[in-house]
Amino acid sequence: MMKNKEVNVVDVRAAEDYAGGHIPGAVSLPKDQWAGLKGLRKDKVNVLYCYSQVCHLAATAAVQFAGQGCPIMELEGGWRWWKDDGFDIEK
Repeated sequence: MMKNKEVNVVDVRAAEDYAGGHIPGAVSLPKDQWAGLKGLRKDKVNVLYCYSQVCHLAATAAVQFAGQGCPIMELEGGWRWWKDDGFDIEK
């Protein structure tokens, strides 16, 4: 699904953490930029992720973005799960 670009992957962590490594193809949308919705799509599902299972940034963003008409899902486990399970990362 991600390789076919059927979803839009959105990293809601701080910009410096995104720069240190992120899911390939993910766009950075840190909290201080949420109001502009820059990088979100209304024609695709936006898969949000934050730091980990216990981080609530993605959940908070999901509520806000869905309320503005963006289709939203969350990546369970976030960045920590992605990295720890050995999936590709991009810098």
